Amino acid sequence: MNKQEQKLTELLQPTVEATGFELLGLELVQAGRHSTLRLYIDHADGVNVDNCALVSREVSAILDVEDPITNEYLLEVSSPGLDRPLFTAEHFAAVVGQKIEVKLAIPQDGRRKFKGVLTAIEDDMLIVEVDGKPYRLLMDNVDKANVVPVF
Repeated sequence: MNKQEQKLTELLQPTVEATGFELLGLELVQAGRHSTLRLYIDHADGVNVDNCALVSREVSAILDVEDPITNEYLLEVSSPGLDRPLFTAEHFAAVVGQKIEVKLAIPQDGRRKFKGVLTAIEDDMLIVEVDGKPYRLLMDNVDKANVVPVF
């Protein structure tokens, strides 16, 4: 998570929690002059479109007042879905034993993308087994990570 995403999380998390939802994480995707601010919310009873609309209204009010994003942006509020994004050590710990996909910020072993089973977490390292070979990936180097749904 970059510095701006961290500041946005700190700004928006209390508002999301006040609506009764958990802010799993957010992504700020820059595309030229336009950006997308994507929030992932969750709840023990699940998330529906009305929940997303409620959180969107509340968050929009905070964003309008604080104005933390200088360029034009689109706000999206979403449930985590089957390919649940992973943002924190707790998120990774909850899916040990499952298949995940990881994209690194800085390449390791000549690659940035790893898809395999998260076998363990040791200190600040993810142990991901890809094609029978374990890779130790530094959590701070993870740019994006998701659960790979199994059907």
